[in-house]
Amino acid sequence: MTNDEERFSQLAKTNPLFGDRKLKLGTFCSNVSSGATMSSMDGVLDLTWANTARLTQLADEMSFEAVVPIGRWRGMGGDTDANAESFESMTFAAAVAATTTNPATFATVHVPSIHPVMAAKQATTIDHIGNGRFTLNIVTGWNKDEIELFGSPLLAHDERYKAAGEWVTLMKKLWTSDEPVDFEGKYYTVKGAHLRPKPIQVYPALMSAGASPAGQAFAAEHCDIAFTSFADRDPSSMRARLDTYHTLAKEKFNRRLKIWVNAYIFMGDTEEEAQKLFDHCITEKGDYAGVDNLFRMMNLNNTNQSHTPEMLQKLKEDFMAGWGGYRIQGTKEQVVTELQKLVDVGVDGVLLSWPAFISGMEQFKDEVYPLLVQAGLR
Repeated sequence: MTNDEERFSQLAKTNPLFGDRKLKLGTFCSNVSSGATMSSMDGVLDLTWANTARLTQLADEMSFEAVVPIGRWRGMGGDTDANAESFESMTFAAAVAATTTNPATFATVHVPSIHPVMAAKQATTIDHIGNGRFTLNIVTGWNKDEIELFGSPLLAHDERYKAAGEWVTLMKKLWTSDEPVDFEGKYYTVKGAHLRPKPIQVYPALMSAGASPAGQAFAAEHCDIAFTSFADRDPSSMRARLDTYHTLAKEKFNRRLKIWVNAYIFMGDTEEEAQKLFDHCITEKGDYAGVDNLFRMMNLNNTNQSHTPEMLQKLKEDFMAGWGGYRIQGTKEQVVTELQKLVDVGVDGVLLSWPAFISGMEQFKDEVYPLLVQAGLR
């Protein structure tokens, strides 16, 4: 048994992300106003704790494997100022851990926003609350205005991953060492740091999203799960995307990775109804000014020569509809087919969102979930 096989086996004892189901599911962006959708249509998520708790309850009732918040400190501006309201993800994860039985409870943390000694203690506390279900989604920071709220400049792209490498290495030492930890790096230095109690997991499961070479390498070296997206829907291209991560992890670091993606669902009784919903949400009510702001922050715009105008328009639609995820649209049977497709290309899990988050998830529970069970996916 390799080190990662042994780790995954240990994690599987308490963390459902490492269980045997063919299709693992989670929710995405349930801790922010508008959820994953940038639109003024009726039903987009109004951020109250009652609404967030309802989504968490639905996830628990369907034995979802994950509830994944995002880290957000400012809205997107535009017509809706999407995500302007948010619940902080560590305290969110603690509440989810205390009120659920099934899902892994995530926090999404921007490395510059919290010292690793504090983050390690918070993660351990949440892991105990949830009896070994905590997972940390590590983000190096991409939004300059948000990161500078914490009193330090946004580092150059690849340097952010070097800082994150120290951040997570120090935390792993704290989680696993029985002796006080001394650590001296370029970005973090501590003396005599000691963490008690230890986590329920040997150390919490770790996830990271990064499309760049530096981001992929960080996930392959330090994490258990890579979170990614697909540029197109061709199965061979999708498999190649996943193979990039698996090959890098194996050949450079002798490691294994699980790979998750996010998807958004527009469902109707007919294909025409599903398309009508999409047109209403995005074509008629989409927050184009907000997504333009987002793309400026991400340096994705018409000056980026890697995107044709058609590609850019499709990408904007994906971000308005579901934070850049994989589009699943059609009847309940077609939703099942698309989720089966993701399993077939090798995806380990899918984080889901709906434009009308609560009613969409309730409909999914009533109409789609039984079909997933029948198909042997759940």
